[in-house]
Amino acid sequence: MYFAGVDLAWGDRNPTGVAVVDAGGSLRHVAAAGDDADILAQLAPFTAGPCVVAVDAPLVVTNPTGTRPGETQLNRDFRRFEAGAYPANTGLAWFADGGRGARLCRALDLDLDPRSSSPRKALEVFPHAAGVVLFGLERTLKYKHKPGRDFTQLQAELHRLVGFIESLHDASPPLMVRDDDGWLRLAESVRTATRKSELRRAEDPIDAVVCAYVALFFSTRPGDATIYGDPDTGCIVTPTPPSN
Repeated sequence: MYFAGVDLAWGDRNPTGVAVVDAGGSLRHVAAAGDDADILAQLAPFTAGPCVVAVDAPLVVTNPTGTRPGETQLNRDFRRFEAGAYPANTGLAWFADGGRGARLCRALDLDLDPRSSSPRKALEVFPHAAGVVLFGLERTLKYKHKPGRDFTQLQAELHRLVGFIESLHDASPPLMVRDDDGWLRLAESVRTATRKSELRRAEDPIDAVVCAYVALFFSTRPGDATIYGDPDTGCIVTPTPPSN
């Protein structure tokens, strides 16, 4: 069984990160992808049989305005960590037809209910929230390009994320990335980057590895994960945050 992660760009022009780990936690694939056909082609060797695909994008969007119930619930728990989710609704152009994530899951014929007994499921996940729990952070890592963040900060924070992911080698379940050539190239590209654009090319596949690990974590330790929302309005799955 394989556990895939997709850090999905909202449009076809921006890169999407794709990663896959096996049931033992070994990284089997990590790369950037382009359009839907490219994403599906990269996933194809791993999604013909039993699989869990964790997608960093809304998978069920039915509300015409505002936020989905799952987003409201997640934000209540994670806002203090600066890890709140952006609202998704069909009034936004990206989700007028349900969204790209839903389209990919239909193409892969995946069940969108995290509680389903189906051997082929999709999970909506949120790497920032997951990282807070998995890495014991007080605040999210600030490696995303935003106004006021300079190159030095972005590189340092992305390098921290690389280190945290590598430390999951000793976690339960383990994640083993340090022997994978694709991962080693990603880590080196972060270390040697000299421009923000180089960091942006690396962050999507790195986030996809976090997504894939959340799929493995949820499948292995469901009692230590929280499902926000419901199948009718959209579920978001993340490791359970510490109590207030």
